[in-house]
Amino acid sequence: MELRQHPFVRELLDLHLPPADYVVAGSGPLLAHGLRHDVSDLDVVARGDAWKIALRNAEAKVPPSGHGLMVVLFGGDIEIFDRWLPGAHDTDELIESAQLVQGIPFCPLSEVLEWKTRSNREKDKRDIKLINDHLGRRSPGVLNC
Repeated sequence: MELRQHPFVRELLDLHLPPADYVVAGSGPLLAHGLRHDVSDLDVVARGDAWKIALRNAEAKVPPSGHGLMVVLFGGDIEIFDRWLPGAHDTDELIESAQLVQGIPFCPLSEVLEWKTRSNREKDKRDIKLINDHLGRRSPGVLNC
């Protein structure tokens, strides 16, 4: 499936967020690079006008991480955060380091690998292996699935 045809990406694009003010994080970059097609949502880190647009669409609340604020849109398909996970780069650094894929800003896979390795959740082990394989790296401590 073409990236811009994915239902979550279409919803994201329908928000008309300025690309200089957001970045897709979480598992979204795996979708952008064709490593996964089955993401459960798109996590977006936003600032400035992109954050203002999010706030016009829904009320902000504290995310499960307890870090910052989030806005949930399209029944949970899109989650927009004003900052990313504890220990991650700040919002400006994340957005400035974005890689455009079909004009959409995504976090670099190396950043995603760093977060997922640090969190070491069971659900992230598959993604860690996929990213390492894509980048041509060994996945220490991750079983081949």
